[in-house]
Amino acid sequence: MGNPLIVLDTSAIIALAGTRQREHAALTAVAAAQRGPFVVPAAILAEVGYLLETRLQHKALDTFLGDLEEGTMQLDCGERDLARIRALVARYADLPLGFADAAVIACAERRAATVLTLDRDIGIVAREGTFSVLPG
Repeated sequence: MGNPLIVLDTSAIIALAGTRQREHAALTAVAAAQRGPFVVPAAILAEVGYLLETRLQHKALDTFLGDLEEGTMQLDCGERDLARIRALVARYADLPLGFADAAVIACAERRAATVLTLDRDIGIVAREGTFSVLPG
């Protein structure tokens, strides 16, 4: 059996990139225990880019883009996920579950993957049993 696929949420990418982030050490340990592959939904790229630029500066953004370019992280375009994203946003509007989180969930469901996240909203949706979350 192959390695479990890990879909990265924005919160995980920011925590992994920022050594001064409160959750960095714990999330790095969890990620290191996984063999991947690690997948980034294309729908979160602008959000990740903005947060890396504003919170962690250019070097963190450059490292992230380099990881995508080199294949350390794989990009998933998810063109067919729009209907599921829309349904998730509508169903969980009270969280609120936004577009980026719904895109991560739809990607994980479609690929039978685990989501690496610090986002409680994603953990709430995971209770449906269609994907799992790390850290648990």
